[in-house]
Amino acid sequence: MLPKTLLTPVAAVLLSATSPLSKSLPSLKGNFKANERVITHKLGDKTISFKVIQYGETIHTCCINLHDNEATAVQAARDVLEMEGGLIVKIENGSKRMVSFPYKGVMYTFDPNRIFSMAGIKLTLKATGKVNPGVFAEVEKFANHLLELIPDTVSCVVALHNNTDGDYSVKSYQPGGKRTNDAKQVYANDWQDSDDIAFTTDDYIFTKMSSLGYNSILQDNVKVFKDGSLSVYYGEQNKRYINIETQFGKTNQYKEMLRKLFFALDEEKNPAAPVDVD
Repeated sequence: MLPKTLLTPVAAVLLSATSPLSKSLPSLKGNFKANERVITHKLGDKTISFKVIQYGETIHTCCINLHDNEATAVQAARDVLEMEGGLIVKIENGSKRMVSFPYKGVMYTFDPNRIFSMAGIKLTLKATGKVNPGVFAEVEKFANHLLELIPDTVSCVVALHNNTDGDYSVKSYQPGGKRTNDAKQVYANDWQDSDDIAFTTDDYIFTKMSSLGYNSILQDNVKVFKDGSLSVYYGEQNKRYINIETQFGKTNQYKEMLRKLFFALDEEKNPAAPVDVD
């Protein structure tokens, strides 16, 4: 197992100065038209919608938006996928973070990024009255329907998230932070806003994003707290997942990070030919 790593401020500056971050972004690929469809789901006594937005015919990357108030990330993904191709799956929830629904006379609320295990569902579900045991199965079906919308051809799932200043950042995973035990490795760049992060289950993505100078966290897929989040789900499945997260309103920063991720994934599939040295 690799040791948890935290770069010092000096090392972070040196790495950022020598990384490809300052280089121009890779050239764009094409111009894909969005093909949108809406799928409904009966959640308790409420009908809620999922929107699926497809760009191009071949889908290798799926972006998923669980919190409907985090519109900066969605707009950035739309702009990038118009050129790169891919899929966006999002919950339509009236621009609200938490999902609320009635079931047998009781109103329930949950965080849609805490429902990908039964343990997580039981932790996140709040009720205005006595909890009906059947409600857990309702939320589980909702989570499973979401996962079913992600095609089997997808090799990387990108979670689209935004945050507020200081609420959640790379500092959360540094020594003394609330989530220190969830991280296997951490790279912090003093030249980057600490709230702008790449959080991943995958060693290759962590290495690439950190080498580009972005604040990066590699999840410890074994020791991470099992809170029902999508990152924990994909970590347990040993599948590639990344949460790209910036502050609300930082659309250009989000687009830059997402495009660099696509470039890294393409580079992995089509590595540069070795150069012969006489």
